[in-house]
Amino acid sequence: MNRRDAIGRVAILMGGAVIGAEFFLSGCKPKAPAAAVADLFTPDNVAYLNEVADTILPTTSSPGAKDAKVGEFMGVMVRDCYTPADQKTFIEGMSKLNDAAKKKFNNGFMDLTPQQRTDLLIALDKEQKEFTEKRSKDLAADMLKHKGEANYKAPEMPNHYFRMIKELTLLGYFTSEIGATKALRYIAVPGHYDGCVPYKKGDKAWAT
Repeated sequence: MNRRDAIGRVAILMGGAVIGAEFFLSGCKPKAPAAAVADLFTPDNVAYLNEVADTILPTTSSPGAKDAKVGEFMGVMVRDCYTPADQKTFIEGMSKLNDAAKKKFNNGFMDLTPQQRTDLLIALDKEQKEFTEKRSKDLAADMLKHKGEANYKAPEMPNHYFRMIKELTLLGYFTSEIGATKALRYIAVPGHYDGCVPYKKGDKAWAT
């Protein structure tokens, strides 16, 4: 699966444009990263991101996100492909997610049970969807208000940190070797052309 296809699939799953997609497609490194981004590569933070990702995509009949080392992938993508504003949102969001766990269950995320982790992330996913919908409406209203203005520049509106985490989890997993070959079906390309592949209900989607 190439990068463009992967981003397209994640956009469909998330119901909107992928944050940082323009940089993902152009090879990343938009500007010098914020100094704090280096903290994403500490073993503790990578382990933390792996556990969050593995709650989103746990091991079932195929390996989960932690097996695909999605935590390390997130750090690289945030460092190389996010704008400074989105880097800041992501880094602060890691603490906010942990704070949300403490508020809901009186424990940090790493100390929650698997069911508590799932319940927390379901609540945060609902929150990010409502946040993103309001953000889109506010942006559309501002554009309409200034329609026809030659020098109009859309205001910078923050993204939701959990949307970023979820997008990077999906993108990292389905572009990994594990995701492409275990969760999806994979045939090396280029290869022979088969214009009529039989499909059985329940078959995995194709990675290629």
